[in-house]
Amino acid sequence: MSDDDRPSGYVLTRREALALLGTGGLAMIGPRRSALAAGSTCVVRPALTEGPYFVDEKLDRSDIRPGAEGTVTPGAPLRLSLRVSKLAAGACAPLPDAVVDLWHCDALGVYSDVSGGGRAGAGKFLRGYQTTDADGLTRFTTIYPGWYPGRAVHIHFKIRSAAAGGRVHDFTSQLFFDDALTERVHAQPPYAAHGQGRVKNARDGIYRSAGPQLMLAVTPEGAGYAAAFDLALEIG
Repeated sequence: MSDDDRPSGYVLTRREALALLGTGGLAMIGPRRSALAAGSTCVVRPALTEGPYFVDEKLDRSDIRPGAEGTVTPGAPLRLSLRVSKLAAGACAPLPDAVVDLWHCDALGVYSDVSGGGRAGAGKFLRGYQTTDADGLTRFTTIYPGWYPGRAVHIHFKIRSAAAGGRVHDFTSQLFFDDALTERVHAQPPYAAHGQGRVKNARDGIYRSAGPQLMLAVTPEGAGYAAAFDLALEIG
């Protein structure tokens, strides 16, 4: 098992999932969404491995593309919005003041500022965090990820929020992309220089465990793409 297959974070057990489904049908495991009061949505998502490439850079920025000397990492622009909610006692509400970190590789499969293996690039590109607003929203500007050997195309994210007793609740997972869209994006520069040797979703062990519930719905936007993702956390 590689480092990127090592479990991290909190994964709902089958019993816990059934318990949530029993709370008036307000939470569902998987891509289905249940409507709550005021038109909100509440979707419990599975945690996935953090992998070996998280670096707590503490970079408070919405545009995570800049790297060394402010150069912008090349690639198809991707505007990503994440909405975080809190699920408790059968009720769901936006979760403000949660810190959401985002990180992923560049168009050629390189992560910035990594140590202990991996292909490292100079600077701190494609890393950063935002704090959720009163509606539980964060917004990032990044690029469509490239690929590296052994993994399907993905974006890592980590959410840290206050919990009872002064603790910090830590949730880590990954977002995935449709294979057909990735093939089209990666046929263009600068991705094409890296070739088409990527692993598709169905052959990625991490994706197979929960990836369909973490698939991004990506739409064209100008010269790039846009996507939004909702998730709910159980925070004690």
